[in-house]
Parts: sequence; structure tokens; C-alpha cells
Amino acid sequence: MQTIRELLDRIHWDQEFGKGEFELGFFDRIEQKIIRLPLKKIQLIPKDHYFFHYIDDEGTEHSVPFHRIKSVYKDGERIWHREH
Repeated sequence: MQTIRELLDRIHWDQEFGKGEFELGFFDRIEQKIIRLPLKKIQLIPKDHYFFHYIDDEGTEHSVPFHRIKSVYKDGERIWHREH
């Protein structure tokens, strides 16, 4: 199975595959549910292999571990999924 880092790298570097609208579905521990977030809203920091970062609608920055990503969608269709 492809790791989430490998998939994100492919989206970033493979121009043909990276066309489209991508979303990450990650588990939010506070809300106890899966949150879908557009990929264009996240920030990947080079050499940070453990977290992605995003700013919510209230302006609060969040750091989310990659292991909480449960699914990836391309143009609304799930292309990657991890159980638990």
C-alpha cells in the first residue's frame, strides 16, 4: 500500500496526476469525526515527515499528524483509504 507521504509527493510532483481538486479526510480527536479539508488549505513543511498544518476559519493554526489522515479524495472520488 502506498504511504500517505508517497501519495502527497505524487500529487505534488506528478503534473498529470496532480490535476484536480484534492481533499484529505483526517480524524479530529476533539470532534471525534472525520474532517474533509481541501489539500490547497494545508501546508507541508519540508523535512517535517510527521505533520501537516492548516489554519481554520477562526484563524487558529493546527498541526495534524499524518497518521490521522484516513482518506484522500480526488474530484470527490476516494482514491486512498486507511483503516483505523
